[in-house]
Amino acid sequence: MKTIGLIGGMSWESSLEYYRIINQVIREKLGGYHSARILMYSFDFSEIAELPDKGGWGETAALIIVAARKLEKAGADVLLICTNTMHKVAEEVQDNVGIPLLHIADTAAEQIKARGLKKTGLLGTIFTMEDDFYKERLAEKHGLETIVPDEQERQIINNVIYNELCCGQIRKSSKKEFRKIMQNLAVKGAEGIILGCTEICLLVNQQDVEIPVFDTTTIHATAAAVFALDQ
Repeated sequence: MKTIGLIGGMSWESSLEYYRIINQVIREKLGGYHSARILMYSFDFSEIAELPDKGGWGETAALIIVAARKLEKAGADVLLICTNTMHKVAEEVQDNVGIPLLHIADTAAEQIKARGLKKTGLLGTIFTMEDDFYKERLAEKHGLETIVPDEQERQIINNVIYNELCCGQIRKSSKKEFRKIMQNLAVKGAEGIILGCTEICLLVNQQDVEIPVFDTTTIHATAAAVFALDQ
């Protein structure tokens, strides 16, 4: 079994899900007392959370590269950045380590293509929804079209992520807002919905909308477990 290196703490609520899901998949596949070989570098999120708002992507990349190198040196065979937003610097991280980085958008895209879908709605932080790094990867590498909520809805989503979900708060009122936003995307032609923030799965899931939902947390973590077992 390969060793999985998790770059987490952004936020720890979703990093906890990664640890749980990966170990569940390993146990389901191997049985008995088996669990995953995992190394985790967990950030103090307060040290990194506000950097993107200040345009500090260079500093963000530098911090994540340090974490990635530490995991590689400790014996990790594969790396995961346990957040969609920080994949804005994923290529820089990959360029600075000698082990593969399992890109969260690629793992989601494979699931979307397996369902035969071409056009998906994307929920995430402002950076994930508005910047090009995520949507362009889905389009250029996988041939997938992505649509996002309108400006007011994007702000609602971003506020809920940072002010509630990253702080461990799950509110029924926010769930109602997200369900409405997902339904609006379906009306606009989305064939599926990408939960493009690793905390969103704590609030909504497949039961909240009729079209397929792609939970990037579960998809990414499951792909890591499969990778670890691949001989």
